Amino acid sequence: MAGTVVIKWGGGLITHKDQLCTVNSEVIESLAKVCADSSKRLVIVHGAGSFGHMKAKKFRLAEGRIKGMNQDDAVESVRSDMKLLNKFVMEALQRAGVEAKSFPPHEWALGTGPNFEGELPIFDGVTVVFGDVVEDKEKEFGILSGDDLILRYSKELDGVERAVFAIGGVDGILRVPPGRAGADDLIEVWNPDVEFEGEHASEIDVTGGIGLKAARGAEISKNGIDVILVNGEFPSRVLDAIEGKSVIGTRIMSGNS
Repeated sequence: MAGTVVIKWGGGLITHKDQLCTVNSEVIESLAKVCADSSKRLVIVHGAGSFGHMKAKKFRLAEGRIKGMNQDDAVESVRSDMKLLNKFVMEALQRAGVEAKSFPPHEWALGTGPNFEGELPIFDGVTVVFGDVVEDKEKEFGILSGDDLILRYSKELDGVERAVFAIGGVDGILRVPPGRAGADDLIEVWNPDVEFEGEHASEIDVTGGIGLKAARGAEISKNGIDVILVNGEFPSRVLDAIEGKSVIGTRIMSGNS
């Protein structure tokens, strides 16, 4: 039986993050075809991008219930927007001939961060989950990040061979922000002892940016699971990463590896 690979489709990769609720259809279609061509059993975790972060930031949903602020409409709006983005993803997978099933986290997960509660749903074909607004015991609600979902799926499913982060616009973790980076600034092997100057779009991003991906990747690698970040705009790289072939990107290792 084929091994399992958990892959994150970054929100900034599959949407135009600076345009409210706008998908990058070309990238989504190419990633769906990659899934069809893969020999592995896949779990897809996709981000929110412009379908979640802008409204979540405006209404401070990551902070939970804030006295005096009307957040209820925003909670439902972001959930609705995420279902719409997920619909684009599922339809692309269907067109590519991939049998997949989606499990919106607000229907089964409780709490935020890496210790959220809820049994991880799994499907015999391709399992799809995504960052979402979920209920929380202490805050009433909050944002469950796709980076925390990929962590839990990678650690808790049997037979996971590797975790792949497909990100937008860069080849992996860079020593300096993309606008200042040169050809030699790609960090090919990263661990928590290696410093880098990440760029974080704090005005819209509510879940931590590249720093959180690096941290979660290091945690995953502690379990002996290969972790790699690749530029998702190159479908061949994504497929090679899934299949365990040598590829341009950043391999993540735990601090004591």
